Amino acid sequence: MACAKFIVSGKVQGVFFRASARAEAERLRLRGYARNLSDGSVEVVAIGDEAALSTLEAWLHRGPTHARVAGVDREELADETSLEGFSIS
Repeated sequence: MACAKFIVSGKVQGVFFRASARAEAERLRLRGYARNLSDGSVEVVAIGDEAALSTLEAWLHRGPTHARVAGVDREELADETSLEGFSIS
């Protein structure tokens, strides 16, 4: 299992980014979470197959219709085995 944290910047809050990211992650059978950060960015942590993580990363660069993604930073993490499903907060 691979685990990565993505920080997505741009106009990504208030545009259903987290809910859309959860739907995409669930479609890809990934575990993890998406949450808003105080600086206006969104943090996404995802765990699963590397190919699925790469597909999610490509989606994060686009986001939902009303998002305007300025950048996506990726950091590899140790597997967060305690995470179940995909949540938003």
